[in-house]
Amino acid sequence: MNRNKREKEYYSIDVGDSTFTVLKRYQNLRPIGSGAQGIVCSAYDHILERNVAIKKLSRPFQNQTHAKRAYRELVLMKCVNHKNIIGLLNVFTPQKTLEEFQDVYLVMELMDANLCQVIQMELDHERLSYLLYQMLCGIKHLHAAGIIHRDLKPSNIVVKSDCTLKILDFGLARTAATGLLMTPYVVTRYYRAPEVILGMGYQANVDVWSVGCIMAEMVRGSVLFPGTDHIDQWNKVIEQLGTPSQEFMMKLNQSVRTYVENRPRYAGYSFEKLFPDVLFPADSDHNKLKASQARDLLSKMLVIDASKRISVDEALQHPYINVWYDPSEVEAPPPLITDKQLDEREHTVEEWKELIYKEVLDWEERSKNGVIRGQPASVAQVQQ
Repeated sequence: MNRNKREKEYYSIDVGDSTFTVLKRYQNLRPIGSGAQGIVCSAYDHILERNVAIKKLSRPFQNQTHAKRAYRELVLMKCVNHKNIIGLLNVFTPQKTLEEFQDVYLVMELMDANLCQVIQMELDHERLSYLLYQMLCGIKHLHAAGIIHRDLKPSNIVVKSDCTLKILDFGLARTAATGLLMTPYVVTRYYRAPEVILGMGYQANVDVWSVGCIMAEMVRGSVLFPGTDHIDQWNKVIEQLGTPSQEFMMKLNQSVRTYVENRPRYAGYSFEKLFPDVLFPADSDHNKLKASQARDLLSKMLVIDASKRISVDEALQHPYINVWYDPSEVEAPPPLITDKQLDEREHTVEEWKELIYKEVLDWEERSKNGVIRGQPASVAQVQQ
């Protein structure tokens, strides 16, 4: 496409203290959120005739960590196709060459609210268990592709008014894990499993702990373990759940174990004490869902020792969850991740930049050939 034609397709608009340069098909941009990775706007897409969310990745090439995260997010969003994970509708850059390339825009489905807002509402058992079921389906789908999230939290889970739920991001790259003795940085780690906080090895059920913390917050209306840093986080966990066994301590590396063993010992509280009946909605006649089942699920998810914690598959079979069980959702075909070394890759910023640019061009090429999902048939046919 020649330069002039390309320039005519785009226009620029100031959003907060950032400038969005987007395709003309996207109108009525309004800021709806910002995070470590960028600013998100809602917009109306005149081709798809629907509202969408547009995320501008913030300075994706400022360092290797940002560049790797941008590449990983783009590759995974292109591969994953599940109703409980946010769908990618478009990817573009207004720049014309690799030399000029600096901005990446991701266009996604627009949802009504994130889970932080839902936590403030009074939920009945049906809604609570249905939201948890969908979270577990989305996580199972990611696990099937070898993606373990490790950083699930209410701010990156979004819902629609009809109670459908989608996971927004893909969590921590394996090389980005942080242990207890790392310098604290400002992120929400209230939902991170003990094995992540303590820098241990982890399995897929690391994500079950996060779901347990989110469920606890939906029941209580407040954060269960609101630690100010790694160390305070660990203290909050053991004050409520009790000091873990010696068997668990032996799994820690020496310096972390010395620290953990020197903390005061706590007996912890029973789950009946932590989650009394009064916190739960009234028992449901329709699906026979009860506070006792919800509490039982919490007690199986919030287990410090991951080897004794329930798995995602077991959680999906739990009586509080399996009333919604649908094989097409639970056993959807796993995403095909084309890049098997995704999390282990290390590159210079320039190399990352070139990899990301290739991914954006690949998307543009595929959408020209009408092979991108999320487009009405008429658009695909016109482009073929």
